[in-house]
Amino acid sequence: MRQPLSPSATAPPPAGTLLVPAVLGTVYDVPPPVTPATGAPQLWLVDAGVHRAVAGRYAPATLDAEELTRAAQFRYDDDRDSYVCAHVALRRLLGAYLRMPPRSVAVSRAPCAHCGGPHGRPVLPGDTLHFSLSHCAGLSLLAFATTPVGVDVESVPEPRTVAETADVLHPREAAELALLSPAERPPAFTRVWTRKEAYLKGCGVGLSDNPAADYVGSGPVPTAPDGWTLTDVLVPEGHCAAVAIRTPAGPD
Repeated sequence: MRQPLSPSATAPPPAGTLLVPAVLGTVYDVPPPVTPATGAPQLWLVDAGVHRAVAGRYAPATLDAEELTRAAQFRYDDDRDSYVCAHVALRRLLGAYLRMPPRSVAVSRAPCAHCGGPHGRPVLPGDTLHFSLSHCAGLSLLAFATTPVGVDVESVPEPRTVAETADVLHPREAAELALLSPAERPPAFTRVWTRKEAYLKGCGVGLSDNPAADYVGSGPVPTAPDGWTLTDVLVPEGHCAAVAIRTPAGPD
C-alpha cells in the first residue's frame, strides 16, 4: 500500500520545496469547498487501488455520457479503473468547489493556443477556477487554482527508455543528464519530463508543442518559464510529479 501523504500547502513554497498533495479519502469524502489561494494550487492524490470499487459505483451517476463512453473503450481493466477513479474524483471535487452536483459541472475546451481549434486546456464557466488532471499506472494527481494550471505525474522509466527519448529535451537538459550516472539518469529525466509536461498542459498546448523549446532543468530546483511558477510534487516512490501555475498578473 502506498504511504499516505499530508495535505498540500495553501501558499507557494520556497524554491526547491516539494508540494504535498492531499490524499482523497477512502470513501471519496470531499472537504467543504475552499477557493485556492491566489498563486498557489491545491493538489489531490488518488490511488485507483484504493478507490476502484467505490468509483465504479459512483461512475454512472457522476460521469457524463462522453466520459462513460470513453471508460468503456479501455481494453484493460487497470487502465479503465485508473480513468474512472480519476474522473469520478475530478467531478466530485469540482462539484465541491463550485457548490453544484458533480454531474452538472460543465467542462469545455479553450481554443487551442496554436490553431484556435476547440481542443485546448479544459475550462469551466466563468473562468474563476482552473484545473488539471494527470494519471499513470493507477495513480492520479489533480490540481485546482485561480489561474491556469497544469499537472503531470509519471512512473520512473527504465534506463533504455531514457536513452531513447532524451534527445527530445532541451539541449541543456540533455547535457545535464549525460553527466549523471546510469542510476541517477531515470529519476532526473522524469523530473524534467513532468515539469515540462505540467507547463505545456498549463499553457493549453500539451505535447503538440516542442518539448525541447523551454528549459525547466533536471536538478532539485525547477527553472520556470517566464510568467509561470513550477514546483515538484511529493508522490509515492517510483514516480515523479510537478505542477505549473501561471503567475497572477500584477496591478497595472
